[in-house]
Amino acid sequence: MKGVKGRFLKKLKRFPTKATLKQGLILQVPDSISINKLSNDHHKDEEIESAFFEVDKEKLTPFMKSRDQFSAQDNSELVISSGVPEIEEQPSLLDFEEKCPPGGRDSVIFYTTSLRGIRKTFEDCSAVRFLLESFRISFQERDVSMDIEFREELWRMMGGRVVPPRLFIKGRHIGGADEVVGLHEQGKLKKLLEGMPLSPSNNSPCLGCAGIRFLLCCNCNGSCKVFADGDGNGDEIVRIRCPECNENGLVKCPICC
Repeated sequence: MKGVKGRFLKKLKRFPTKATLKQGLILQVPDSISINKLSNDHHKDEEIESAFFEVDKEKLTPFMKSRDQFSAQDNSELVISSGVPEIEEQPSLLDFEEKCPPGGRDSVIFYTTSLRGIRKTFEDCSAVRFLLESFRISFQERDVSMDIEFREELWRMMGGRVVPPRLFIKGRHIGGADEVVGLHEQGKLKKLLEGMPLSPSNNSPCLGCAGIRFLLCCNCNGSCKVFADGDGNGDEIVRIRCPECNENGLVKCPICC
């Protein structure tokens, strides 16, 4: 195409032009050049151009065929590979470390804290609690900030000072907030909780403690101190530590705990 166009432009440059006021350029064809000669040259150019395209088409046709065959082969391989089903790995409690809290052999134990001193810890505990409540299963929540026995119990099982939340299912340590949330996102947490007893359908809080699981000690009224008889050395009445409550002057709710 470029060679044909170049030859045509060279022929036009040999023709003289004459400028006028009303028209831009007027083509003047000399008498020595006939119209038939120009038409014959034009036909020759068309023949050259058509031959050029036919040659290119013959060269490109095998390439186009090979490309179509290659793409069809790739598509068939993709279909075959995608037809193989992937085997989904089923989670098992045996994959987790065995650490059984007291009374947690056939239940779900959740160690948490209600203190908001460290915001991230409190938010992590709330996230795990929300997941357990969404599955509507029955679980025991042990607040380490309400009773020091729960904290010592957790530290003794884990072999050191750890912070809540910590989740245990049937005597297996599942992990903290990151592990529990990760299992839920993968759809494995629901499998681990299968077979656990469900919570009551009404899901109403305890009438005794309103869901706090602790009550104020009636023996010392939360002061952790009670009066007792003296030892006979001149003190008739002495104040001693209340034997019925914990360090916060609380006792476990007799209805829900």
